[in-house]
Order: sequence, then C-alpha cells, then structure tokens
Amino acid sequence: MKPEIFKLAVILALLGAVGPVAIDMYIPALPKIAADLHADAAAAQWTLMSFFSAFGICQLVYGPASDSVGRKPPLYFGLGLFLVASAGCALAPSMGWLIAARFVQGVGAAAVMSIPRAVIRDLYTGSDATRLMSTIMLVTSVSPMLAPLGGSGLMTAFGWPAVFWFAAGTAGVSILLTRFGLKETLHPEYRTRFELSGMVAAFKVLIRDRNFIGQTLIGGAGMASFFAFLATAPFLYTQHFGLTSTQFSLAFALNALGFFGSSQFAANLGNRFGAMPVVRFCVAGFAATTVLLFIVFAAGIGTFVMLVGLLIIANAFLGLVIPTAMVLSLEEHGPIAGTAASLGGTMQMLIGAAAIVGVSAVFDGKPVTMAAVIALCGIVALAVSLLMLGRRPAMAA
Repeated sequence: MKPEIFKLAVILALLGAVGPVAIDMYIPALPKIAADLHADAAAAQWTLMSFFSAFGICQLVYGPASDSVGRKPPLYFGLGLFLVASAGCALAPSMGWLIAARFVQGVGAAAVMSIPRAVIRDLYTGSDATRLMSTIMLVTSVSPMLAPLGGSGLMTAFGWPAVFWFAAGTAGVSILLTRFGLKETLHPEYRTRFELSGMVAAFKVLIRDRNFIGQTLIGGAGMASFFAFLATAPFLYTQHFGLTSTQFSLAFALNALGFFGSSQFAANLGNRFGAMPVVRFCVAGFAATTVLLFIVFAAGIGTFVMLVGLLIIANAFLGLVIPTAMVLSLEEHGPIAGTAASLGGTMQMLIGAAAIVGVSAVFDGKPVTMAAVIALCGIVALAVSLLMLGRRPAMAA
C-alpha cells in the first residue's frame, strides 16, 4: 500500500474510533447503568436507540454541509458537540437525562460517520478506495476489540461515568488530529452552495439510483444485525450465560475479529472476482449462517460456543460485504459524495435503530429472540441482493 494511503487510513480510522468509544466501550456498562439509575433493561436499551437515531438523522446535514464548506469545519463542530455531550452523559443523574445526552452525543458523532467516506471519495475510486476503506476497518478494529475491555476496566475501577469522560478525551484528541493531521480534500472550486433545493435534488438522484439504494439497504441490514446484538448481548451473556463483564468483552472482541479480519480481503477479492459478485456471494453466506443460528436455538440445541462461533462466521461475511458495498454505493456520485455518504449513513443508522426498538420490544432474555432478529436481517439482505443488484462490471484496479 502507498504510504500516503496508509497515513490517511490511520488518521481517518482514529477519527472513526470516536464511534466505537461511544458504543462498544459503553456496552458492558449497560446492566450497571440500569441498576444505578433505577431503570430496567428496556430503558437502558433506549440510550442506544436515541444515540443511533441522532447518529443517523444528522448525517443528512453533515454530508451536504461538507460539500458546501469543505470537509473539516463540520468535523470540528461535530467533535466539539460530542465532547460536551459526553461530559453530560458522565454527569447524568437519571435515565431520562442520559437518554437525552446520548441523543446529543449522537448528533456530534454523526460527523465522523459520513465525512470520512466523502474524504475517501474525494481522493480515490475503485480498488484503491476499497483498499483504503478496508485498511481503515483494520485500524478501527482495535477499538471494537479493546473498547469493551477498556470500558469494563474503567467501570470496575472508577464507575461507569469514567467511560464517558474517556469518550470526551477521545473527542479532544480527534479535534487535534483534524487540525494538524488531516488536509482539506474538497477544494473551493468543487464546493456547492448549501441550499435546500439542491440537497433535495441530490437526494432525488440518489433515491432513483437502484444500485445506491440496494447497496445501502444491504449495508443497513448488516448493521441492523449488529445493533440487535449490541442491544441484547450485554444482558444475554451476563444474565443467561453467566459471564462477567470482562468475559463478555472477550466474546465481543471475537465477533469484531471475524468482521475486521475478513474485511482485509475485500479489495483483493473484488479485483479477482468483481466487487458485485463478492457482495452477492457474501450476502448469501451471511443469510445462510444467520438462519442456521436461529434454527439451532429454536430447536433447543444451541450452546454458547455455537452462538459465538456462528456469529463470528456471519460477521466475517459482513466484513467482506460492508466495505465493498460502501464503495459501490458512492462510485458514480463523486460530485455529491458528501450528500451520498450522509444519505446512505442515515438510512443505515435508522434501520439499525429500528432493529434496536424491535428487539427491545420482544427480548425475553433468551438467545432465540436475538437469533430471530439477526436471521431476519440476513433474509432481508439476501432479498435486496436478489431483487435490486443489477449486473455491473468489476471495479478497475
């Protein structure tokens, strides 16, 4: 890999670590937070839903704004807001306060979801873009694997508010990275005026693009499966299977390892077989694995080892699907890359938030409930792949 691509990947990945810190580091603390704030599991899961809702919706603003004023100013605003909201979460005296602060935190975090995708599209397309996206995922993989362990350690030593103080510190570091490590990639001559009519026109172009919608929905279904896991696993692993928060963090890291490990092969497989065939094949593998997961637990023969093993396989398929689908969805929308990235991110986050609401409503503390929702996500992804993805040539190297 070229040194400049690797350097950019590291910077964007470190900015992207703000999300895992706000999500993955916080996950082991959910049962403790619910107990300390005198709330039940459903109320604690709403802190996830509020975060993801804001995280998704606000990308609709950050993307077009970055197409208008450049990539860096919206990053400064979002990271600053995230820092303040993280402090508000740490000081939360009630569950209602925490849910509200998490919403504001999501508003800020949305900046580091859509804008890095647009930065990639400003500079690269094709297999270089896929390789950059995959490298970002490799660097970012350290966060989902270590964040739960770090969150568990901080919670044990200092209480759950320490997790949010750490998130505030991460935002401060990210602001410095943006200032001194990231160059502006959208030159003034390529910027568009931020107008509602122009944004609506761009959205119309994207919504009519069958490939954009198909790739986005596939990514959204994959993310929804992960969000359903996030909302239920802390309670399922600790209360049903009897794991400690540290043991849960280790099991969580194995799932992340499957996803991010396989993502490193996405660019090479895309070059060899074509990006679209890779997406189709891996979506089918994801759907088959998740349906098998549901079947074994519905039949009453599932074990903890089977749960973790099948989730690793399912996430490995997603590790090949999601970076490739992200690149394919933006491939033909360079002039409105920020808007395209924001709309795609919003759709995917809202699908994920809906999955959290759905699984929270039916979750009964048993594995089969979580497995059913994850299998539904796999079936939806496969249906979209079969119905919406047309034949496209392989990406050029």
